[in-house]
Amino acid sequence: MTNLTSFVCGLIFGLGLILAGMANPAKVIAFLDLAGAWDPSLALVMGGAIAVASGAFAFAGKRARSILGAPMQLPTRRDIDPRLIIGSVAFGAGWGLAGFCPGPALVALGAGLPKAVIFVGAMLVGMLAYELINRALTAPPVSRPQPGAH
Repeated sequence: MTNLTSFVCGLIFGLGLILAGMANPAKVIAFLDLAGAWDPSLALVMGGAIAVASGAFAFAGKRARSILGAPMQLPTRRDIDPRLIIGSVAFGAGWGLAGFCPGPALVALGAGLPKAVIFVGAMLVGMLAYELINRALTAPPVSRPQPGAH
């Protein structure tokens, strides 16, 4: 049941991205072009999403389990650290340059847009690079035997 629910929710989310124009890079870039031909329509989409998410988070925060019975796993960190800032800058740069963020990029990939193939490929390379760097930085130090020690 959880897989079916996840599929239906993802399908509705993807259709919403298409209807809202979020999977159209030209529309997204027009929204981000504040000094040019600014298209404010995506601000309404984002405002609606924030309103829905705020209500959902308020509801979820009062529960120990989801409606389907899985344990609630809400984020608890509230601090701003260098990783958050670097990730936000990378996200914003990718969004502004390509007109995609991850969700709409996957929708556009499913629609066969060539630009989405390049973006999703670069996104996957970035995710892999992050994982490798994070593992290297958080790995415990390797202890090497001292010469002459038994």
